[in-house]
This record gives sequence, structure tokens and C-alpha cells, in this order.
Amino acid sequence: MMEPLANFSLADRRAIRGVLTDIDDTLTSEGRLPALAYTALERLHQAGFLVIPITGRPAGWCDLIARQWPVDGVVGENGAFYFRHDDKRKKLVKRFLMDEATRVANRTRLQALGREILSAVPGAALASDQLAREADLAIDFCEDVAPLPPAAIDRIVAMFEAAGATAKVSSIHVNGWFGSYDKLTMTRIMLSECFGIDLDAERASFVFAGDSPNDQPMFAFFPNAVGVANLMNFADRLTAHPRWIAREAGGVGFAELAEALLAAR
Repeated sequence: MMEPLANFSLADRRAIRGVLTDIDDTLTSEGRLPALAYTALERLHQAGFLVIPITGRPAGWCDLIARQWPVDGVVGENGAFYFRHDDKRKKLVKRFLMDEATRVANRTRLQALGREILSAVPGAALASDQLAREADLAIDFCEDVAPLPPAAIDRIVAMFEAAGATAKVSSIHVNGWFGSYDKLTMTRIMLSECFGIDLDAERASFVFAGDSPNDQPMFAFFPNAVGVANLMNFADRLTAHPRWIAREAGGVGFAELAEALLAAR
């Protein structure tokens, strides 16, 4: 069972060298990035932690995040790529799991599948950020549409899976893609290629913060994974749980985690 974040021991907090975090409803609150969450990112980065958002958001957003946020890089579209700004070379490094030709072919298949889903599930819509995506299809079930019932979300997932796609439920979208990767797959690759870190050997020195079912591979992998309080909105959909649960929701819960890590330094 999940334990209160307040029980995270001083010794274990002192061993943490990296902070990985979801964005939507983990850093954000009610769809906005509050100043205290952004400040928490900046304080962690300035204190020497590796700070990397691990998000379902699209390539277009991740370009800006990698360039302008106080982070060491970003994994986007649920593991389709990582972006990292090389400050010395003043260059944005982009690393996709699949080559461009494969991504183009998959987008054509996903566009057709998207039309089928929208026809079959009244009230669903393409996510407003779909135009900025490289590798997946995002179906909105509550961000810019009236919230859909659980049965409708399940129908979307089933249609993705029937077409041979991977489907993951976030707090706002169902994301689908062709390929067997997830957030953890690309996190491993990024930490190895960019920082020389063997994540399997060093998992105890990282925390991951998240809030929804698409974060479950990370919850299952990291012994010090943290859920912000609103993770409990998905209690009936979780098969893997983080060890720790914050007292607060969204960006306030992330700031609670950041303060605990900084205090241990």
C-alpha cells in the first residue's frame, strides 16, 4: 500500500540524485502550471538534481520545454522521443525511437483510426495539441470536452487495442500509438545516452512523480515513486501503485515532494 510522503526517510531522500515527473495534473493544477511548481523545478535544478519531465504531451510542446524550462531534458509522447538542449553547443538534440518514415506511416494509420473512434464514441474529440504530435494520437475525454463516462474511455482504449495499437489513459487523454514502448523505455535510453546512467542499477536514486494510469510503468519500476493526491481519482484503474502519496494534489503536491528532497540536502 501507498504510504504518506511524510514517511519518506531522510536517508533515502538524501540518496536521490534525479527527479522525473509527469506534467499534466502532476506539475499542473486545474490545467495551469502554478508558480510554486515551476519554482520547485528551478530550485531542484539549481540544487544539482537531474530534472526531467516524462510526459504524454506532444513534440511541439517538448521543444519549448527542453529549450526554456529549468530541466535537463524531456521525454514526450509517452516515450516516443527525448529532447535535450545542449547549452554548450546551443543546439536542441532530438532522439526518436522510430525513424521518420515509420512515424509518417504510423500517423496515416492513426488518422484513420481516429476517425473511427470519433464516429463510435460521441463526445470524444481529437486533443487540441494533436497538430503538434509526431508519433501518437491523443483522444480528449475531459480537457476541452465535457467529461466522458468510464465506459466511453474504455471503448476508446478497446478500439486502439483492436487495431494493434498501444493505448494509455492519462488524466485528460487516451493516447494511442503503434509500438511497444512506454515512458520507462525512453527514460532508460535517455539516461544512458545523455548521462551515462544505468537506470536499472540506480533506480533507487531517482524519484518519479505522477498522477494517472499511464504512469504505472514508472510506479512499478521506481522504489521511491510518488503519486500526487489526485492519483486517487484513478484508484479503480491502477494495478501498479507508487510507494509514496503526497498530501496535496497537482502542482502543490509536486512542490511538497521538492521541498522534502531539498530539505534532505
